[in-house]
Amino acid sequence: MANQSPCTYVIFGATGNLSLTKLMPAFYHLEVEGRLAPEVNIVAIGRKNWTDEQWICVVKESVDFKARGGMSIERFNQFASRLAYFHMDVNDATSFPKLGQFICDKGWSCNMAFYLSMSPSDFGPVVKNLGDSQLLDETKGWKRVVLEKPFGYDSDSAKALQHQLNKYLTEEQTYRIDHYLGKGMVQNLMVFRFANILMEPLWNRNYIDHIQITHSEDRPVGTRAGYYDHSGAMRDMIQSHLLQLLALIAMEPPACIEAESLRDEKVKLLKSIRPITQKNVNAQAFRAQYSQGVLNGKSVNGYLEEEGVAHDSVTETYAALKLYVDNWRWEGVPFYLETGKNMPQSQTLISICFKHPPQQFFKASQVKKMEPNWIVFRIQPDEVIKIEMTVKKPGLEIDTQQVSLDASLMDTEGFSNDAYEELLLDVIKGDHSLFLRFDEVKACWNIVDPIIQAWSANTSFIETYSSGTWGPKGANKLFEHAGQEWRHFVEINDA
Repeated sequence: MANQSPCTYVIFGATGNLSLTKLMPAFYHLEVEGRLAPEVNIVAIGRKNWTDEQWICVVKESVDFKARGGMSIERFNQFASRLAYFHMDVNDATSFPKLGQFICDKGWSCNMAFYLSMSPSDFGPVVKNLGDSQLLDETKGWKRVVLEKPFGYDSDSAKALQHQLNKYLTEEQTYRIDHYLGKGMVQNLMVFRFANILMEPLWNRNYIDHIQITHSEDRPVGTRAGYYDHSGAMRDMIQSHLLQLLALIAMEPPACIEAESLRDEKVKLLKSIRPITQKNVNAQAFRAQYSQGVLNGKSVNGYLEEEGVAHDSVTETYAALKLYVDNWRWEGVPFYLETGKNMPQSQTLISICFKHPPQQFFKASQVKKMEPNWIVFRIQPDEVIKIEMTVKKPGLEIDTQQVSLDASLMDTEGFSNDAYEELLLDVIKGDHSLFLRFDEVKACWNIVDPIIQAWSANTSFIETYSSGTWGPKGANKLFEHAGQEWRHFVEINDA
């Protein structure tokens, strides 16, 4: 497989959880697959006064835990030869020229990618220090900056952050990462839609009743409680990941697969979402917070009992939303988005429910009501496409049953690439397709801002749901028709 371009990856916040559980294992897997050029090197930035050897030991332990199919010592040693550790305080502006000299002394590539795996409050100061130290100067090699979510806290803070970055970065140098876009099944949404002509005539308001996008987690906030209590499910999941999935499933076909065409269509779709007014928040949004319960066979605390959570917090750990897209294709079709913690299973589903036929063909038979057709994309934990249809049961009577066509997209060994692997490579290649443009970020904030503002003003009460359940029953009020409910289950037929 062809090697990629030379590059020096600089990881700020390298000793943090994201770097150790995602980035370093992803780099190792790219090493195993031969996707890194010999001139790709990785500098870890941290406050701990470690040597290269100490850092490599930490990385080895992390990779050993996450490596697909077990870690190869030989491959890890090859990978370790790319690693270096640089001790610095990112708040010390004088450290940045020293970082540049460190890379120069190593003789490493002047093509540099700076990955900011750190608090968003550090984005502006770090980029300023990089710029003031000439580390973003592209006269010698390209310079790119990768920013983890969230980008801002609301629309105003996102604009303020972008204003700071504009002083030192162009849009072409900026890579706002949403790791969901790197997942294989997420990219498969585009292939499924646009490579199969039989789908296009059905992909509209004439045939689709509604679309659900759900993300559940079978764990609490854990060590993220301090961050989460100031964020909540709407900011943490819906504003970023789930709105991205909505854009991909509903956008018009891009003119080509190039980054700007793809991002143009996503922005156009997001801007077509009907604004939610303050008076409609209660009709189109629902929030709740997990309480005590039983999860995975164990008694667990409620959110207010988690360490780092304010005792009177009304931060939502569950959020649901009903949206409408005001364009020709989707007029009148509701899109339901749902996310929650401490639920029975961790999974992400996109469930497309088709309308019933115009008339019940079997009026005179035993069949009172047939189930609708569904297409379900399971993005995680494993990647599956499921198509559900109605057929006749064997026998003399005309009884119907639901059958499905199931396609598992796992490889033959049951593994799938981690999203970060492709995203890290795309930064080296300069491919923005799976990264967010600022007008895309701004459009997402504009959708959820009225809800966040309304919820922020109501600090006296929040609904609860027992841990280990599928969320609050009250969220079903968002559905337009009686009998409709959230879809949380996908049974896969083994071949």
